[in-house]
Amino acid sequence: MTRAVGPVTVIGDLLEDIVVWVRGPVSPGTDNSATIRRSRGGSAANVAAAVAARGVPARFVGRVGADEAGAALVAQLAARGVDVRIQRAGRTGCVVVLVDEHGERTMFPDRAAAAELGPIDADDLDGSALVHVPLYGLADPAAAAPILAAVGVARRAGTRLSLDLSATSIVDRLGSHEVRSMLVDLRPDLVFATAAEAGCAGLTGGAQPPGVTLVIKDGAGPAVVVATDGARVLVPPGPVEAVRDTTGAGDAFAGAFLAAWVAGAAPGEAAAAGHALAAAVLGVAGADPHPSP
Repeated sequence: MTRAVGPVTVIGDLLEDIVVWVRGPVSPGTDNSATIRRSRGGSAANVAAAVAARGVPARFVGRVGADEAGAALVAQLAARGVDVRIQRAGRTGCVVVLVDEHGERTMFPDRAAAAELGPIDADDLDGSALVHVPLYGLADPAAAAPILAAVGVARRAGTRLSLDLSATSIVDRLGSHEVRSMLVDLRPDLVFATAAEAGCAGLTGGAQPPGVTLVIKDGAGPAVVVATDGARVLVPPGPVEAVRDTTGAGDAFAGAFLAAWVAGAAPGEAAAAGHALAAAVLGVAGADPHPSP
């Protein structure tokens, strides 16, 4: 079943990705051959773009610097059909993404302005079908306070909520007990996590908080959707011709899943949609399945 819906509003980071695609093993202390590409990134922005790619209205709320880099990123995200609600101050953040010869990536983030998000206007949430927040946005107290306040406004209005645990490093930084307490307090409808992130937060073995549907992403393995009653649905990905870069694949999965889910798809169908868009991202450098020339 497909139904018309309000926007999926995503709150968090819009950053510049500097993707370093290494041509072979790295030799420390000397030059290494590489291809370097700059692209629009940030987990929240990636999810918003993925929602829009599925034809569902998408809104992004975040902060970039008052600089040319920030203006360019906003224009790139808007060009993907996203309604961009942006704050501008300071300098735009970036992430250096080192991609090895197997397509695996190691990231060095400098969130800069994104970590200094200010109060969010209630109009930026108005009419949302769902609000999605990657845990990256809650890693710094300055940004966490307005995001949590906005989530509270959305929940009181009856808006659905999804969270992505984002990275084991973020779960470790916040503390597994604090993350679980946050989930109990916020009562999200959906939580996205890799198997490692779910384990780090103590969500494995049917231990997710009441009312939470857990969506476990597992790279080339099947996604696992654990319903509120503990029932599990395994959804294997389709074939992928070649993996160039894993950057943003998990965000693409989450965005496509959310777009399908808010439009009425069953969780298994939503996961299949997530796999399809993630496969498109795996074949390009960076997080955008349709990068600019």
